[in-house]
Amino acid sequence: MAKTRHFLTLLDFSPAELQQLLQRAIDMKKERRAGVDQRNFPGAVLAMVFAKSSTRTRVSFEAGMAQLGGHAMFLSPQDTQLGRGEPIEDSARVISSMVDIVMIRTFGHDIVERFAACSSVPVINALTDDYHPCQLLADMQTWLEHRGPIAGKTVCWVGDGNNMCQSYINAARQFDFELRITCPPGFEPARQLLDANSDRVRIEHDPARAATGADLLVTDVWASMGQEEEQQERARQFARYQIDGELLSRAASGALYMHCLPAHRGEEISAELMDAPDSVIWEEAENRLHAQKALLETLLLANR
Repeated sequence: MAKTRHFLTLLDFSPAELQQLLQRAIDMKKERRAGVDQRNFPGAVLAMVFAKSSTRTRVSFEAGMAQLGGHAMFLSPQDTQLGRGEPIEDSARVISSMVDIVMIRTFGHDIVERFAACSSVPVINALTDDYHPCQLLADMQTWLEHRGPIAGKTVCWVGDGNNMCQSYINAARQFDFELRITCPPGFEPARQLLDANSDRVRIEHDPARAATGADLLVTDVWASMGQEEEQQERARQFARYQIDGELLSRAASGALYMHCLPAHRGEEISAELMDAPDSVIWEEAENRLHAQKALLETLLLANR
């Protein structure tokens, strides 16, 4: 039997496969709007394992699975043995023997790796402390719909070198764009990731310089889940790192800006840009549904 395919980071798919996935997401979005019946997986079950809270991830995966004709099952540590010390490997063997695909949103990236290693069905990383590849699919789909291929473009990441930033490093490699990361000293992403992608990724601590001529500006909250107690100190250190009209004016003509949400208006992004009529942020959020449906379809078909 072929090896079970997983989606733990963008590197699990080839650049060509990722392009195919994005095109399928765009097609599925059009089908959905046209009222096409997409229930091609009747009876398929998605186990959704949540150790971190969520709005967009839960709604998009649950709605997406229903639209594909299947069912999504919500599992939280409070309601299962996952939170009572059962080894991840044991949970993986049992859960994967009863469902068709698993989605995990958790803390340590090693948790999804250990689960996938013992799972007989595909596992999707729906966010860990290190990576958020599903959001990148939505972001890349949004860019493709509005501006065409992103290869050769310049993307500027503004803010913390967090899981989103690290997934943007992987995206720079897989989608062939240049990435500038602007953050306060001490908040850079993992050194090994920077070293492995030094041909296309660089750190620039001055946000104005980093944004100059960029085609896409991207940001996220200054303090991620689990860092709430650092919020005040981070707000002081990140004060200069905001996507606002002034920063956007330095970017290339026709530049887009994105945010994975939830956003703190007036911190990492101005309220004015969040609410601008030409903002693609809300479409970017909706595209989580379409990109993940294309991903679910791809992985379910691969595991048949």
